[in-house]
Amino acid sequence: MATRMTINGVSTCTKAGTEKYEKFQTGIGRRKRTLVQYDYRHTDGELFSCVKPTLDECRTARDKWLTAKRGKEDKR
Repeated sequence: MATRMTINGVSTCTKAGTEKYEKFQTGIGRRKRTLVQYDYRHTDGELFSCVKPTLDECRTARDKWLTAKRGKEDKR
């Protein structure tokens, strides 16, 4: 699948603090399902990536990841 979010399987989300997303369909015939591929590059350079049914679900997962990441950094 060719996307604008990856080049040779590597995320194009390179600028810190940015997000990229795109919708795509998977399935055959009437069983098609629309999903969102989501990438977020943290300000420290770490990449968060997920695939969920909606953009809101992707952002919720990102927020949980950020909260867990802050918790780990606070323990250091």
